[in-house]
Amino acid sequence: MENYTYKNPTKIIFGKDQLNTLKAEIPAYGKRVLLVYGGGSIKKNGLYDKVMAVLKEIDAEVYELAGVEPNPRITTVRKGAELCKEHQIDFVLAVGGGSVIDATKGIVAGAKYEGDAWDLVIKKAPVKEALPFGTVLTIAATGSEANSGSVITNWETKEKYGWGSPLVFPKFSILDPENTFSLPKNQTVYGMVDMMSHVFETYFHQETHAPLQDRFCESLLVTVMETAPKLLENLEDYEHRATILYAGNVALNGSLGVGYLGDWATHNIEHAVSAVYDIPHAGGLAILFPNWMKHVLHENVERFKQVAVRVFQVDPEGKSSEEVALEGIERLRSFWSSLGAPTRLADYDIDDSQIEVIADKAMSNGEFGRFKVLNREDVLAILRASL
Repeated sequence: MENYTYKNPTKIIFGKDQLNTLKAEIPAYGKRVLLVYGGGSIKKNGLYDKVMAVLKEIDAEVYELAGVEPNPRITTVRKGAELCKEHQIDFVLAVGGGSVIDATKGIVAGAKYEGDAWDLVIKKAPVKEALPFGTVLTIAATGSEANSGSVITNWETKEKYGWGSPLVFPKFSILDPENTFSLPKNQTVYGMVDMMSHVFETYFHQETHAPLQDRFCESLLVTVMETAPKLLENLEDYEHRATILYAGNVALNGSLGVGYLGDWATHNIEHAVSAVYDIPHAGGLAILFPNWMKHVLHENVERFKQVAVRVFQVDPEGKSSEEVALEGIERLRSFWSSLGAPTRLADYDIDDSQIEVIADKAMSNGEFGRFKVLNREDVLAILRASL
């Protein structure tokens, strides 16, 4: 295990009826609040009215930015940053899922930057300052409510990049499982695929001794797999929603991967795919991850065997390590498929016409991946296997 420093400054407020904590959390930052949300689901399920009622109680002066996209656009980030500057916003409140929170991170950093917010995403300029913000989470998926990372798309240039800064940790995040009750089945499934993918990105590393971290990752994967079918039978089951909400938070709050660096190559490839085709992020991950696994299997067959046995309950008796590993990968694909996740890019009407373009975008910052460093030919092989 390598040396590490770990700090997560986000206050997590978890459980039922926690929205009123906004009355204690926001006033410390000021009264001029920008409310950021997505396509309007919070208005349909009543959460918008509840948030506005609380903000009214603290005499907040509220401005709004609605319509954040599922793959948040830099155009939306720019709009939000300008609203913050124009109205001298003190605090930003993101009400929604990972996309809304990712956009908000760009907004709060862009609000304190004199140039184009895209400069911050492509690391042309560092984040030196950011407005404070908090979140009211409505989707268990990305873990963005408790980390400093963000992914933003530039649709004009067909680019999608991850970026981050210690200055864009949320000050607090309210996680009430009841706020996820209205999430439809497909988005619930995507959320569980996303959090499992985050664990896999963390799990596949080349550190030689991290047994406790391995067990943390494996137990989270097993818990999600055990809970998923139960939750899909009743999308308003509080206990199962709570388990998944907590799992998504832990999967990417930085605690699983202390002492080593995970891989993150599959995320990079998916960002390139959805930059061109604008497909759901987790849908792309469900398709790509098993094919990445098969492609890099021989970098460390024993590691794949370990997860196959411990997580996917593959019986190793009489089988080679490679056979056990491959069976584990197939069980992962089958599990995601059983939930309703896609298995091929063709499920999104994607053919081979743009895979060279996708590969170029994936390679825009050079070779990548830590479990196995991928070059352009590797990326193309994974994409072809995913068609």
